[in-house]
Amino acid sequence: MKIGVLGTGVAGQTVGGKLVEMGHDVMMGARAADNEKVVGFAQRTGGRAGTFADAAAHGEIVLNCTRGDTSLATLGKLASELSGKILIDVANPLDFSQGYPPHLTVSNTDSLAEQIQRALPQTLVVKSLNTVNASVMIDPSRVPGRHTVFVSGNDKHAKGRVSDLLRSLGWQSIIDLGDISSARAAEQLLPLWVRLYTVLGNTGDFNIAVMKADNGI
Repeated sequence: MKIGVLGTGVAGQTVGGKLVEMGHDVMMGARAADNEKVVGFAQRTGGRAGTFADAAAHGEIVLNCTRGDTSLATLGKLASELSGKILIDVANPLDFSQGYPPHLTVSNTDSLAEQIQRALPQTLVVKSLNTVNASVMIDPSRVPGRHTVFVSGNDKHAKGRVSDLLRSLGWQSIIDLGDISSARAAEQLLPLWVRLYTVLGNTGDFNIAVMKADNGI
């Protein structure tokens, strides 16, 4: 499958590299095609390098791995390239300007994923993978047991395709939280995640397991 990855940070590099390893045709995008990180990704993994627009046009499915505080500005320029496509929003609206821990720039009555969906009404936005670190995204077995990843989005078929991709990465417990407004709940897990990261010894190898008494999800 052709997949576009927007963003050259840890999440984009990690997920993009794994998808190449799995046999997908992956293009990573940056502001410039000769960006050293995107060129390095292509050289290291065998994937492709391009601009944001190149990667968005390339992918059948596109992952938003840009920084949450820049996502809207970046994606707003890609409406035509992303029209009709599934966009997996991995980003979180975190603000580190006041130091650590960061705070959410949007919460309670809105979410970054909803803002993206409003900015790109012809794109099928699905929020997922934002509640775990990059290493766990691509290898859930790093955390023992049956732990959970979430999906939120307005289009049932799009969520199904994203869930299929998640299963191919090894995820077994996938909970559909509902329409795109339910991304508020997933994004608001981040303050808890940051606190847990600290008290667990500055490791991201953990996750939340959601279990139901009658059958266990």
